[in-house]
Amino acid sequence: MSRIGKRPIDLPNGVTVNRDGNLVTVKGPKGELRTEVSTLVDVAVEGSQISVTRPSDQAPNRAAHGLTRTILSNMVQGVTDGFARKLEIVGVGYRAEMRGSILQLNLGYSHPIMFFPPGGIQIAAPTANSIVISGIDKQLVGQIAAKIRSFRPPEPYKGKGVKYENEQIRRKAGKSAGK
Repeated sequence: MSRIGKRPIDLPNGVTVNRDGNLVTVKGPKGELRTEVSTLVDVAVEGSQISVTRPSDQAPNRAAHGLTRTILSNMVQGVTDGFARKLEIVGVGYRAEMRGSILQLNLGYSHPIMFFPPGGIQIAAPTANSIVISGIDKQLVGQIAAKIRSFRPPEPYKGKGVKYENEQIRRKAGKSAGK
């Protein structure tokens, strides 16, 4: 039995879960999320808990068991607390600023990069060298953070670029000075 999949998910006050066939809808104070769960597992809502069970011990069922439970747990956490990802910008002249709801990045290219956030995502630039991405969908928050990081990933010599808040950059030694 999956150690993750067999644990029930506790529902906080103000969170409701509706199941319509394979579609699970979670509503909470911050919003509403929907997902289709696999037909290989059974999702049951009993009182203030959600439990995920699998019909057999076959490999596809085992794989879907823990995954489905984690996705549902992330949905419950998202509609109650939300998720945030912080990025840091390292480099001389590299900076970020908000222009209304649009994020403008100056990352050493000949032009600024304008990033338009999708619906459900809030982006803030509290300082010129930091970006905070927040929302209720954990997967979407992580995907947007990865997209912004991909504009200028950190390089291994000086560490210049966009990196996650606690990311450790593996450094390389530069050229030897002489003989």
